[in-house]
Amino acid sequence: MRKTSPKNRNFTVKKSAVNKSKRPEPAQVEVVLFNKPYDVLCQFTDDENRKTLKDFIDVPNVYAAGRLDKDSEGLLVLTNSGKLQHQLANPVKKQGKVYWVQVEGLATKRQIEQLQNGVQLKDGMTKPAKVRLIDEPQVWPRNPPIRERQNIPTNWLEITLFEGKNRQVRRMTAHVGLPTLRLIRSQIADYKLGDLQPGEWHKLIL
Repeated sequence: MRKTSPKNRNFTVKKSAVNKSKRPEPAQVEVVLFNKPYDVLCQFTDDENRKTLKDFIDVPNVYAAGRLDKDSEGLLVLTNSGKLQHQLANPVKKQGKVYWVQVEGLATKRQIEQLQNGVQLKDGMTKPAKVRLIDEPQVWPRNPPIRERQNIPTNWLEITLFEGKNRQVRRMTAHVGLPTLRLIRSQIADYKLGDLQPGEWHKLIL
């Protein structure tokens, strides 16, 4: 487990994020911001002895507000507050989730517009999203590295979703002909990844 110092971290949080709910609340609301590494499960136990949150986080009674696929990286928010967990994970609350996405191929204006307007997946039409081309972000090297095909360029997109279909980003980009090579979540609502490195976490008290 690698715990970080609260100094010089770019975190943003609003106390108003915790709304009223019928569920009992702890006397002190705790939030853990965690940079989930590649190949780590978003749970604390696993019968197959794979890497889980327990290998990194030693804060008791916190649970993930939403999930991140095993092969995806970046920000995971955990909390002991049922109200906050519900607000961040429930698509009805429309809390934006921002992803940095490396895709295979050069994204065209039409492909970006398709992603913005919504695409038809097997489980329904996706809601409008914010999508833009970005420069390659200054992030850690992935371990293991992504598999890039020689002579095929890649692009980085920033995609903001307001819903949470299963493996949605990957299915959306594949639908428009831009397979996802690497997926990093950088922000959930007002919570930002900041400069946390893979495996690092930071606790906030609201």
